[in-house]
Amino acid sequence: AKTLAMVWDKPLIAVNHVHAHLQSAMISQEDKLRLPAVAMVVSGGHTSLYECKNALELTLLGSTINDAAGEAFDKVATILGLPYPGGPNIERIAKNGNPKAVNFPRTMLGAESLDFSFSGLKTAVLYHCCGQDMKGQNRCKDMSEQELADIAASFQWSVIDVLVKKTRRAAEKVGAKTILLGGGVACNSALREAMAQMAQNTGRTLLIAPKQYCTDNGVMVASLAYYKYKAGLFADLTLEAKAGSE
Repeated sequence: AKTLAMVWDKPLIAVNHVHAHLQSAMISQEDKLRLPAVAMVVSGGHTSLYECKNALELTLLGSTINDAAGEAFDKVATILGLPYPGGPNIERIAKNGNPKAVNFPRTMLGAESLDFSFSGLKTAVLYHCCGQDMKGQNRCKDMSEQELADIAASFQWSVIDVLVKKTRRAAEKVGAKTILLGGGVACNSALREAMAQMAQNTGRTLLIAPKQYCTDNGVMVASLAYYKYKAGLFADLTLEAKAGSE
């Protein structure tokens, strides 16, 4: 990108990958955005909450301290013997399961915390399938389809319950009028429905990225770059890529 900007004499624009996921929630529905807003990115690598004052001004409110939600989906799918990617496959079998069948933990990290932790939930699923001492074999291969569906549904609901409650907590903290939801896990229909119900119950507008723009895509990057271009926010040739930046 730096080479092309220099050769073609074009402006260079730095785009934060995570922020671009949030921008995808506003594609074709910017007119519905009421500020201030709370924005959640939930994916395989990130589970983060932001206060959004405008399209370009984001303040990190909380993030995962270990496994991201999407990472937990992938790891639990492996435990259950499901193929990669884990998220869609857990969602698929969870549709036939009982989300109350197994009382998996919800880690809230305190009454005021906006951070996330899903490693304990993942471990709880592992213990449920292999035993507390981890000396037994994984029982999943001998389970019925209904048992697997119940575990998947219970795990999925534990994740969703935390995501929705933390988002509501953040919205109340900043007085948000709008909730934005983006990232690969935002494809999950149960999460979308639960967020929609929470937003309706609390009188807030919910903007969710269209499913085709939830995973990594060029449209979200171009959309954020458009706003930065309009604002004249250009980078110079000393710009370096930074992995893992919030």
